[in-house]
Amino acid sequence: MPIFEPHIHMFSRVTDDYERMAEAGIRAVLEPAFWLGQSRTSIGSFIDYFDTLIGWERFRAQQFGIHHFCTMALNPREANDDRVNDAVMEVLPRYLEKDSVLGVGEIGLDDQTAKEEKYFIAQAELARSHDLPLLVHTPHRDKKRGFQRCIDILKDLNFPMQRVLLDHGNEETILITRELGCYSGFSIYPNTKMDPDRMVRILKEHGLERMIINSAADWGISDPLLVPKTTALMRENGFSEAQIDQLVWENPIGFFEQGGRLERKDLEQPARIDRRETFTGNSVLRGQEP
Repeated sequence: MPIFEPHIHMFSRVTDDYERMAEAGIRAVLEPAFWLGQSRTSIGSFIDYFDTLIGWERFRAQQFGIHHFCTMALNPREANDDRVNDAVMEVLPRYLEKDSVLGVGEIGLDDQTAKEEKYFIAQAELARSHDLPLLVHTPHRDKKRGFQRCIDILKDLNFPMQRVLLDHGNEETILITRELGCYSGFSIYPNTKMDPDRMVRILKEHGLERMIINSAADWGISDPLLVPKTTALMRENGFSEAQIDQLVWENPIGFFEQGGRLERKDLEQPARIDRRETFTGNSVLRGQEP
């Protein structure tokens, strides 16, 4: 069964992870722009990173048969940094026009500051003007209050909820988001946020409609195979193949195709692999034979 991994930071992963992900059935990935663990000090570092998401990282994924897409944004943490925030907003619109960019994200709240809200609103308006869906990062601390504040901002903007993915949810937040009409995202981690057992319990209680799971798999302790591992646990708990397909294929595709750039038919087969190809002279083979 093919899997669309809808939130994974492959910039933080080694190439071996792509190989393991392909073997586990991951057919496509969506990589949101995010904070790299250390704040950037100039706009040039953002430009290089954005170029990597639409360039080398897309190439690297395709060498293992994985279709690679991304979303672009000024992340919530660095929205507080006056060295870069306005400069990122100036370059962002040109990246939102790229074919492989399927949405605006991750935007949202982290420390829940006034500056974060300012750039949240500005980027939501960019999503509207570029006709793209919105991937919202919710805070790790005081999560319930942060979720509610994100929702209140979106309601004030009259932003269509069906084009919003509120990510990093848990048992508490699903009670807030279930009836909103938005998509509810859950990041599965080895030790924090959400684990496969808890996720399966949530799916049993709340169903599969507009539910999305991801591994995030950033630079911290994480696992890029936690989506397929969660599907294995779903099977053990009696979920059908059709239900699993809805969760890990139909739901993420249904959300991101709202921007008009994701063609379902293009995902029917793995990405074309030709390891003789290079990207700016570089290859994943590093001198090895295919």
